[in-house]
Amino acid sequence: MTIEITISHDDFDIGALHHALQIGNVQQGAVVTFTGLVREFSHGDNVVALELEHYPQMTEQLLLTIAQQAQQRWQLGRISIYHRIGYLPLGEQIVFVGVTAKHRQSAFDGAQFIMDYLKTQATFWKKEHFSHTSQWVEFKASDLQAQQKWR
Repeated sequence: MTIEITISHDDFDIGALHHALQIGNVQQGAVVTFTGLVREFSHGDNVVALELEHYPQMTEQLLLTIAQQAQQRWQLGRISIYHRIGYLPLGEQIVFVGVTAKHRQSAFDGAQFIMDYLKTQATFWKKEHFSHTSQWVEFKASDLQAQQKWR
């Protein structure tokens, strides 16, 4: 059982991250991944970029704690979380979450749990940039509701 956490300005290779979850992993029968992208619309306005900041030591510890909780709850094998920071133009990759498990439902649930908690618990601050303005983003009520189902 391993947990890999990366926070970086650099883009990631989905294929390489998926391969790292799978290679030599004969104990696990399921690999589930999620990739989040900078999307165009938010609150009825055209987003041109997303900027992410974080508090390094706190963020890394929170991501590790979230991953450990998921690993214990669903007996996950490997977990990979890669989160980008900095100025990310429209369409860029933001986050990758990948998990392995013996069975698919555990892998699906574990990956969703990690994403739901990332959205509300991880110390990332997001600013949406539009053509002429920008605004800090708060998590939505729907993000909190998604997290509540795991309690």
